[in-house]
Amino acid sequence: MTAPTSRIRIAAAPISWGVCEVPGWGRVLDAETVLGEMAELGVRATELGPPGYLPRDPAALRELLGGYELELVGGFLAVVLHENPGAALAEAEESAALFAACGGDVLVLAAATGLDGYDDRPKLSETEWATLVETSGAIEEIAARHGLRTVLHPHVGTHAETEEEVERFLADSDLPLCLDTGHLLIGGTDPVALAKRYPERVGHLHLKDVRGELAEDVRAGRLPYAEAVGKGLYVPLGDGDVDIETMVRSVHEAGYDGWYVLEQDTALGEGSPEDLPKRDVARSLAHLDGIVSRLPAAR
Repeated sequence: MTAPTSRIRIAAAPISWGVCEVPGWGRVLDAETVLGEMAELGVRATELGPPGYLPRDPAALRELLGGYELELVGGFLAVVLHENPGAALAEAEESAALFAACGGDVLVLAAATGLDGYDDRPKLSETEWATLVETSGAIEEIAARHGLRTVLHPHVGTHAETEEEVERFLADSDLPLCLDTGHLLIGGTDPVALAKRYPERVGHLHLKDVRGELAEDVRAGRLPYAEAVGKGLYVPLGDGDVDIETMVRSVHEAGYDGWYVLEQDTALGEGSPEDLPKRDVARSLAHLDGIVSRLPAAR
């Protein structure tokens, strides 16, 4: 199995192998297994994964990724943006410097609540929302000094989750978005429609597929997010209810030339087969390959 060779840039992420910063998320595979399986699948780039999973020393990280012929895309940074901006800016400075030193080009920012996990969301005041927007702009400036782009990632359990919050952020900030097809759908936003409404704001792409009935349970508060992931909320591309082909076709035809990151949130239980993530990513790659083969030729 090899990754699609095409007009798009494809990357992977450790979360597809169950690697997550949330306490009690599940069994975490070692980095050598995860990176080795990415390489075996023909993937040539990855996001960094949660802090502490891969080396934070630039030389060590470059050596590790280079051993698997993997390029660094950049990474996810979930920080509290609505209070204590100084702490968020310090974390952004450290992460941006690391990403840049290892060849990354994007900082994927999420508006964390400050609570563990993604199941609870305190409501923000108007002042806190304004601070969130201002802090995200300051982080964009920090990243730019390191030669990186910043994108805001609407994400379940953060302060940019619902369609109303996503639209408000787009109105209040000039940051582009990371369009995560799974998190947007779970939060109540049609990711394809969003991409068509704001093609100029698509700065990064996380491709996920989800089971619509479980997404509705999460959205309605009937099922905690982490529990839904354990029940199979995310499925290989083509097996769920996200119109992945229309999404890829839409952003491609609009001129998007960034990364297409296969990022399928996975939680491995004690009884989960160790090769399950590799098999699921392989199926997603095969589905994406078929979509890419049907894309119109570049003009």
